[in-house]
Amino acid sequence: QVQLVESGGGLVQAGGSRKLSCSASGRIFSSYAMGWFRQAPGKEREFVAAISRNGGKVDYADSVKGRFTISRDNAKNTVYLQMNVLKPEDTAVYYCGAAQRSRFYIETTVGGYDYWGQGTQVTVSS
Repeated sequence: QVQLVESGGGLVQAGGSRKLSCSASGRIFSSYAMGWFRQAPGKEREFVAAISRNGGKVDYADSVKGRFTISRDNAKNTVYLQMNVLKPEDTAVYYCGAAQRSRFYIETTVGGYDYWGQGTQVTVSS
């Protein structure tokens, strides 16, 4: 079992920045590939960013490439999402997920994740 807790959400103006954190407890954090997803009202949960177990591989949704950066600190059992140049369309509940995968694998599908946090709301005002 892995417990995930997201933090860092809030209200931000368009063009601003926000850094989300996801802290994990339970099983060994470095055993899991991690990812960030988001869900806007009336929409399905969508992929945002993913990172491999050792941080050596990352991937991003086209909509956030060049603006968002995913990183992890295995010593702190935490994964981060730095969000820059935020847009109103980035408004959503952001979730982190953990997936048991091989060392260099990254997971970009909702169904591929084994554990989820409760989410943190990010609202971008225009």
